[in-house]
Amino acid sequence: MKKRTLEILAQLDAHFSTEYKCYLNFETPWQLLIATILSAQCTDARVNMVTEALFKKYDSVEKFANANLKELEQDIKSTGFYHNKAKNIIACSQKLLEDFKGEVPSDMDKLTSLAGVGRKTANVIRGNIFHEPSIVVDTHVKRISKRLGFTKEEDPEKIEYELMKELPRDHWILYNIQIIAFGRTICMARNPRCEECFLNSHCVEYKNKQTKRKST
Repeated sequence: MKKRTLEILAQLDAHFSTEYKCYLNFETPWQLLIATILSAQCTDARVNMVTEALFKKYDSVEKFANANLKELEQDIKSTGFYHNKAKNIIACSQKLLEDFKGEVPSDMDKLTSLAGVGRKTANVIRGNIFHEPSIVVDTHVKRISKRLGFTKEEDPEKIEYELMKELPRDHWILYNIQIIAFGRTICMARNPRCEECFLNSHCVEYKNKQTKRKST
């Protein structure tokens, strides 16, 4: 493992908790599955606001499987892309009942066979429910991993595989949790707080900015 990578992870550990934390509220595996489907192009805070009422109204996989499409669309409208999300949630729930007896599977291929479930969603489930070492490539992980020079890729799946090579397995899940906190407080997409960032000495983008300033 590269010394630089270990130094970055040590600093993340020092500044953020090493406790596993899921930012989506859930009580059961199928609730996390549906919440993660809803989280596409939506903030976790908004999803949590929606699911508070949603999981009371639809308190079983069966109720989601038999939901009225138009009604479910209205129930989740504020999460965005609600036409596709509602359709996927119903189809996903139906397949859970038909193929998996209503239980959320742990296998990557089985998870990604469900409607609306890609590798990101599958890895959220595998990491948080089954405690399988998994790397979740969300917008924060993609942006910050590029800034730190861990990857130059744009495709989330390619980034996932590069990070699997770069990071020790015991940090795969933790990296995502810490990077979300880091991305929300310091390394924002717009106006990152570079000057006060504890990782700026490792940041490729920051070094490039410094070089440009010196040359002008």
